[in-house]
Amino acid sequence: MTTILVLNGPNLGRLGTREPEVYGSESLADIRDSIAASVPGDVDIDLRQSDDEAELIGWIHEAVDRRLPVVLNPAAFTHYSYALRDAAAQLKQAGVPLVEVHLSNPHTRETFRHTSVISGVATGVIAGFGSDSYRMAVEWVLRQS
Repeated sequence: MTTILVLNGPNLGRLGTREPEVYGSESLADIRDSIAASVPGDVDIDLRQSDDEAELIGWIHEAVDRRLPVVLNPAAFTHYSYALRDAAAQLKQAGVPLVEVHLSNPHTRETFRHTSVISGVATGVIAGFGSDSYRMAVEWVLRQS
């Protein structure tokens, strides 16, 4: 069984009701179900969400230790969490894929959203395709295995 961690940062637990004109009307559960339906039966999509930076860092450490590929939507932590970035760098050092995803395209939004401290240590970045950003990232990860 292949496991892919799909990690989500702050406020993403509010998807479906939070600014649907920006983030869409799908909930995180809807996104999880959509991803799970698009992968072979021997792939486990372990989708998690936390508003807590420390919990996200712990999950990334788990991914490093277990050599699990990560699809990460760091949300607001994208722009300023050097602690999350340093944890993510351990994935790169271990040769574990990390795909940064965003529902919206940060480069078309407020200036403060244009900078990601995560991108420099990510294997790749997919942004602006709504929930399809997640599916694209998972598909890429599966092609690498």
